[in-house]
Amino acid sequence: MPEYFLDIEYNNHTYGADEVNFKEFECCTFNHCTFSACNFMDVTFIDCIFNDCIFSEAKINHVALRTVTFNRCEIKDVNFSMCNKLIFEVHFNNCILDFSKFYTLKIKGTPFINCSLVAVDFMATDLTEVLFENCDLYRSEFGKAIANKANFKTSYNYTIDPKTTKLKKAVFALEGLKGLLYKHDIIVK
Repeated sequence: MPEYFLDIEYNNHTYGADEVNFKEFECCTFNHCTFSACNFMDVTFIDCIFNDCIFSEAKINHVALRTVTFNRCEIKDVNFSMCNKLIFEVHFNNCILDFSKFYTLKIKGTPFINCSLVAVDFMATDLTEVLFENCDLYRSEFGKAIANKANFKTSYNYTIDPKTTKLKKAVFALEGLKGLLYKHDIIVK
C-alpha cells in the first residue's frame, strides 16, 4: 500500500532517484522543487499543483497524473506516454515541454497555455478540443493524431499534414495556414 500525503506544501526540495516512489500525493503543492533525478515507480498525484518545478529528463513511466496543474515548469524530454492512463488529466501554463512525448495518449481538452512545445511527439494522440494558446509548436509531430476541434488560433511554428491528422473543426489563424500547406510547396502571402 502506498504511503499517503494530503494537503502538504513542499518548497525548494531536490528529490533523489527513489524518494517519491510508492507514494500518493493528494491536494499537495510543490514550489521550486526538482524531480529530474527521479525514477518514478507507483506514484500518484491527485489534484496537485507544481509551481516553478523542474522535471527535465525525469523517468515518469509509472506515474498517475489526475487533475494536475503545472505552472512555469521545465519538463524537457519527458515521456508522458507511459503514464497511468486512468483519469489522466493535466494542465500546462507557461511551461517548457520541449522534446517531450505524448504518443498515443488521450488528452482531450488539455490546455497548453504560453508553452514551448518544440519537437514534442503528439503522434497518434487524441488532441480533441485541446487548447494550444500562444504556444511554439516548432517541429512538433502530429502524424495520425486526432485534433478535431483543437484550437491552434494563437499558436505558431506548427507544421501539420491534414492528410495524416484529423482536424475536423480545428481552429487556425489565417497566418497559420502555411503550417498546413507546407507539404504542397504552396507560397502563402
